[in-house]
Amino acid sequence: MPRIVFMGTPEFAVPSLTALLDAGYDVVGVLTKADQPAGRGQQIEQSPVKRLALARGVPVQQPRTLRSAAAQAELAALAPDVIVVAAYGLILPQTVLDLPRHGCVNVHGSLLPRHRGAAPIAAAILAGDTEAGITMMLMDAGVDTGPMLASAAIPLAPDDTTSSLTVKLAHLGADLLLRTLPGWLSGDITPQPQLEAGATYAPRITKEAGQIDWTEPAAVIERRVRAYQAWPSAYTTWNGQRLKVLRARVGDSEQALRAGAQGTVIAGPGDAAGVMTGAGVLWLEEVQLAGKRAMRLPAFLQGARGFVGSQL
Repeated sequence: MPRIVFMGTPEFAVPSLTALLDAGYDVVGVLTKADQPAGRGQQIEQSPVKRLALARGVPVQQPRTLRSAAAQAELAALAPDVIVVAAYGLILPQTVLDLPRHGCVNVHGSLLPRHRGAAPIAAAILAGDTEAGITMMLMDAGVDTGPMLASAAIPLAPDDTTSSLTVKLAHLGADLLLRTLPGWLSGDITPQPQLEAGATYAPRITKEAGQIDWTEPAAVIERRVRAYQAWPSAYTTWNGQRLKVLRARVGDSEQALRAGAQGTVIAGPGDAAGVMTGAGVLWLEEVQLAGKRAMRLPAFLQGARGFVGSQL
């Protein structure tokens, strides 16, 4: 039985670790990022992967970096035959990549070479892709540039958010990991190099990325709303306050002919309200004003005098 070290941190990685443990693999250690403050109270919280590992009796290491000799020595003491990585969050230096005889296998949340980088799932939504997927990749010194072992795709639903798509891909990744790992360890799978043609990069998302530019088309802004729903949220400014747009839909062609400057809030049928964009109307469905709870739009409009007709 091969000795496996698992590296991962967020919920995305939990199904993969669970699958390895449930399948009876010898997971000799787990590496996850250091405990972090979270929530309004900034209480120190363990990562989802750490909580799972401790519950299943797997030793946990939490180095601040893998570049230090001490961290590398501690990892080497586990004598892994293969390292499985899923959204770990730390860079693996060449010394670590060379440590296991079967290399470091990454459960990556995109159909490589499309959406290499830190935020591939949000990038698929932002780009308007029709499908998303998982690639099992042998890691090298580049950013998600290593040769591929296997991939699997699923349709990207028109209402998928980064949160919902992450859940789907996490389970797809766990399934693909179990289907791929035996063939890789036995030598039956030959890694295939990535084609550079069509390669794209998905950088880490910043808080500023959520700011809405109303000169963009409504379809583009709607994708931003779904991609950034969990964090940092798509947001605009109304009456000097930040207004998060949590759910929205694109208006039809007739609605897009309404007069109004980009960023102008217009009234719709019933209790609807939308915003003029660079191409079409974005109809708001759920919003959240700074310091307030999230509200469906009809409830928000009851207390938001002057919202319709204002300029965002």
